[in-house]
Amino acid sequence: MIPAVLLFHHYVGRAIGKRTAGTYQRAGMKIINDLSQFWMPFTANRQFKAGPRLLVAAKGNYYTSHDGRQVLDGTAGLWCCNAGHGDPRIVKAIQDQAATLDYAPSFQMGHPAAFEVASRLTAMAPDGFDKVFFCSSGSEAVDSALKIALAYQRAIGQGSRTRLIGRERGYHGVGFGGISVGGIVGNRKQYGTLLAGVDHIRHTYDPAQAFTRGQPQDGAELANDLERLVALHDASTIAALIVEPVAGSTGVLIPPVGYLQRLREICDKYGILLIFDEVITAFGRVGPAFASERFGVMPDIMTTAKGVTSGTVPLGAVLVRKGIFEAMSEGQPEGAIELAHGYTYSAHPLACAAALATLDVYRDDGLFERAMGLEEHFEQAIHALAGKPHVADIRNFGLIGGIELTPRPGEPGKRGYELFTRCYDAGVLIRVTGDIVALSPPLTIEPGEIDRIMETIGRELETLP
Repeated sequence: MIPAVLLFHHYVGRAIGKRTAGTYQRAGMKIINDLSQFWMPFTANRQFKAGPRLLVAAKGNYYTSHDGRQVLDGTAGLWCCNAGHGDPRIVKAIQDQAATLDYAPSFQMGHPAAFEVASRLTAMAPDGFDKVFFCSSGSEAVDSALKIALAYQRAIGQGSRTRLIGRERGYHGVGFGGISVGGIVGNRKQYGTLLAGVDHIRHTYDPAQAFTRGQPQDGAELANDLERLVALHDASTIAALIVEPVAGSTGVLIPPVGYLQRLREICDKYGILLIFDEVITAFGRVGPAFASERFGVMPDIMTTAKGVTSGTVPLGAVLVRKGIFEAMSEGQPEGAIELAHGYTYSAHPLACAAALATLDVYRDDGLFERAMGLEEHFEQAIHALAGKPHVADIRNFGLIGGIELTPRPGEPGKRGYELFTRCYDAGVLIRVTGDIVALSPPLTIEPGEIDRIMETIGRELETLP
């Protein structure tokens, strides 16, 4: 851990004007740290740079801020650091790989770790998944999955199936495919026409079921909205439906009991591929390795990222069930490429080394089982916030929680943002999307730390205007 005094001297930007610049030494060079050049993603840049929050180190369940404070991580980074921060086994694996093989292409070439990770993932997945396509992020995984679905339908003689179905309030990354099937208007409105031939089923949120613990008992019939789109477009035009088993970035929407099963039935009825976006829900977030196992529903394709390396090195993966690759390769001439798609960093050696070490940590430390054991405590702690000022709803499943606040009249999102900054100043990192708090702590979180997260939120809500 870097001592706080050194952090202060290295990151003295906090003491300069509005904390927009700093000077520090690195490798004998004087570095001018001007914050203005970095166009930050999903950030109000001018607001941030007037009072930046810089994280300079991380260990276990805590970040260290640039002013030397310990900040409890209530979000596992960005839904990704499931094994906590700085695990020495993962760090060493990345270091050793960088010293041995820093990069290798995956176009017409390969390296052993890529095949090992693919084997490990298919062994962890529900029965029936037998191929893995690698990329570098959840956004890329989604776009890859959509391409695979379209190519598969064409390969089996269903070339008219070009329509993709998403869900209102769904989040599937920020590629053009992902925001097209996604249903969050703020991610779409700046870009005009997106992919043609996309439609959306309705979301599952029902205000009448506010403060439900776990899965709502009512609402499975909401899946029948897919039947409406089949009637509107005809099944012969629909290639795939993509949904998050638990919708995360929209504010934690839990599927009603039987809802995902009903989607599976309708997809089977009409020959529609079912894609689960498990970028958030995989790798212990809801207990098992994949949420599909927890819900007892097997999709045709699953997208993953984030937790596969515990956030250390970017890696995304698409898992496909047996028969999809075979349909696309059958009858192809020798040397033919089955899928004209890929990325420079597909199965990057450092990412694969990180993944193998991370999967070992999950297994050796029993972190998936640990997450299941913490679920009840997490549920009790988050629902203890019911009745606090401004709380309109609380939702939870696994180690995922959502706290919906009533917005300020005419100022949507401002109450949530102020709660976020207040909690950060109090030493707890939360995530807000609009006026909804989304919590997803590392699987290494301690019960007392869960309590601290909720107590901090509750205390700040008491004085939040």
